[in-house]
Amino acid sequence: MENKQKIAVLTGGSRGLGKNMALALAKDGVDLIITYRSGKEEALATVAEIQKLGRKAMALPLNTATISTFDAFITEVTSHLTEQTGSPNFDFLINNAGTALYSAFADTTEEQLDEVFNIHYKGVFFLTQKALPYINQGGRIINISSGLARFSFPGSSAYGSMKGAVEVLTRYLAKELGPKGIAVNVVAPGAIETDFGGGRVRDNKETNAQVASVTALGRVGLPEDIGGVVAFLCSEAGRWVNGQRIEVSGGMML
Repeated sequence: MENKQKIAVLTGGSRGLGKNMALALAKDGVDLIITYRSGKEEALATVAEIQKLGRKAMALPLNTATISTFDAFITEVTSHLTEQTGSPNFDFLINNAGTALYSAFADTTEEQLDEVFNIHYKGVFFLTQKALPYINQGGRIINISSGLARFSFPGSSAYGSMKGAVEVLTRYLAKELGPKGIAVNVVAPGAIETDFGGGRVRDNKETNAQVASVTALGRVGLPEDIGGVVAFLCSEAGRWVNGQRIEVSGGMML
C-alpha cells in the first residue's frame, strides 16, 4: 500500500514522448507537474487528459536551456505543492525536454553546439541539482537519452555526444544519491514516430523503412512504446533498478 500520493515533475510533457510518459504515470496513480517551452495549448490539453484519468496535474513554462530561470521555476513548483499538499517535496524527476539537431560534424557551429549542450546536458545537470533538496527519500530520477548514444548515424555527433554525457552523469548521480535512497536511471528510446526533429522518422517513408529494416521487431517505435517503461521505473516494482541504461528501441542496430 502507498502511504502518500506520489508526484512527478516531467519536463517537456506537452506532446510526443513526454505526453505519453505523463499519461502512463497518471494511469499508475501519479500526480504530475509538466513543463512546456512554447506549446501552452498542447500542454493544457495534456493536463486535461491527465485530469480525466483522475489525477491532479498542472503545466508550467520552462526553457531547460536557460539555467537562470531554474530558481524561479523550482520556487513555483514547491510553492504550488506546499499549497496543495502541505509539503514542497515530490517523488520523481523526469528530464525529458529536448530538441533535435541534425548537422554534419564538419558543419556544426559553436552556436549549435552550445544550444545542444545547454538543453541536453547543462540544463539536465542544474535542474536536477536545484530539484534535489525537494525529491523525497526513495524517489527516482529518470534521464532520457537516445539510441544515438550507442550507435552512430551521420549528422547526430553533437546530439549523440550530449546524450552520452548524460548517461555517464546518471551513473554518478546513482552513486552519489544512493544514501538518500534515490534511484537514477536512463531510458534511451530508439527512433520513434513523433514530430521530433520535424517528424522525419514519422513522415519520411524512406527513413521510416530504413529504421524498421535495422530493428529486430521490424518497425519504428511509437510514443506508447516508451511511457510504460518510465512508469515502471517510478513504480514499486522498479525500485531495485539503479544506475542503468534501458534502451527501448525494439532491438535497433543489434
